[in-house]
Amino acid sequence: MNTQHSPNSSDTGFDVVVAGAGVIGLSIAWELNSLGYSVLVIERDLPGAGTTRVAAGMLAPVGELDFGEPTLLEINMVSAGMYPEFVASIERACNGVLGYQRMGGLHVALDRDEAGALKRAHQLQTESGLRADWLGPMAAREIEPGLAPGLSGAVLVEDDGAIDPRVLVSGLLEALLAEGVEVRSGSGICSLKQKRGRVEAIELDGGERIETNSVVAAIGADAGRADWIPAEARPPVRPVKGQIVELKGDPAVPVCEHILASERVYLVPRRDGRLIVGATVEEQGFDSTVTAGGVHELLREAYRLLPDVAEMEFLGAVAGLRPGTPDNLPVVGASVVDGLYLASGHYRNGILQAPVTARAIGDIVGGAEPRGAIAAASPSRFESAVRG
Repeated sequence: MNTQHSPNSSDTGFDVVVAGAGVIGLSIAWELNSLGYSVLVIERDLPGAGTTRVAAGMLAPVGELDFGEPTLLEINMVSAGMYPEFVASIERACNGVLGYQRMGGLHVALDRDEAGALKRAHQLQTESGLRADWLGPMAAREIEPGLAPGLSGAVLVEDDGAIDPRVLVSGLLEALLAEGVEVRSGSGICSLKQKRGRVEAIELDGGERIETNSVVAAIGADAGRADWIPAEARPPVRPVKGQIVELKGDPAVPVCEHILASERVYLVPRRDGRLIVGATVEEQGFDSTVTAGGVHELLREAYRLLPDVAEMEFLGAVAGLRPGTPDNLPVVGASVVDGLYLASGHYRNGILQAPVTARAIGDIVGGAEPRGAIAAASPSRFESAVRG
C-alpha cells in the first residue's frame, strides 16, 4: 500500500472521503489512492447497487456520437483511450480478469428512414475523423448472420467495446481492499462540516464524525437533491430513468459477437452467454419501477433487430436512474465550497468516462488543472444560473 500522504492528511481522519461506491466513486478512490492520498469510500446502499448495476457497459464513443456534442466526443475518446491501462492496473491488484473487450459495434438501419438517419450519423463520424465503415445489407449479415434479413444498411465501428459494470465494481473493490482502502456501506453522509468556508469533516447518518478536508460527491442523480451538499454547490443534475432486459443464451453459440444497435435498442453480448438489451429513456423523476411497457418495447425492438432473441431465456429486467445535465456534459471538478468536489452528471456515459473522471479529480484535488476537454465539465459553468 502507498503510504504517502497529502498536505491535508489528518492523524484522525482521511485526506479524501469519496461519497458513492458506483464505478465513478470507486474509480476515483482507486486513482486517489495511487496518488498517495488516504481515502475512505462511503456508500449508503451496497457498492454498485445504483445506476452501475443497470448499465450495459458500452464503451462506444464513436457509435454513440451525436450532433452538436464535440466536447463530449473528445472527453469520451480520451477516456476510451485510457481504458486498457485502467483495466490492467485493476487486474494487477485484484489478480482477476475484468472481461474488457473491444468487440466492435454494428449500428443497423432496419428500414429506409433509419438508413437516412444512419447515413447522416456516419457522415458526422467520418467528418470528425473517426473510424467507421458503411456496410450494405449483405456485408452486415456476413459479420452478424442473425441480423434481420430486411435491414437497409449498417455502420461498423471496430474500436467500440464493452465491459460488465458489475464485474468492474467487483474488481475495483478487491483492488481497493488489497491496497488497504476502506469502503463502508450501509451509511451515508448526513451533513458536511465547514470551518471558515472550508470542509473540515463529515457526519454520517449514525452520528459519527470523520475528519477530512476533501469530499468528492460521486452519488449520481442524487447529487441534485442531496441535503448534505450546500444548496449553492448542488449541481443541476436530474434523474433519467432507463430500463434494461437481461437474456441468457448458450455461450458456445452466441446470438451475436458485436454490440448491435438500431435507432431504438442496443444489444450487448457477455462472454457467459448473457445479452443485455437496453435501454429506455424516460423522464419520470426518481421513479425506478420496471414496467411492462418498457420491457415490451425493448423486447419488440430487440426482435426486430435480431430475431434469435425470441429463443433466449428471460432472466429479468431492472431500472436505474442516469444522472443527466442540461448540456449532457458531466459535472466534474471543484464546487463553490472549498474542499467539496463533484463527480456526477455522466448521463449515458458513466462507465466509459470513469477513467478520465478519476484522473481529473486526482488532478484537481492535488491543486492542478484538469487535462484536456474534461475541463469543460467544471461545475463553474452553472454558477451564474444558480446565483440568478
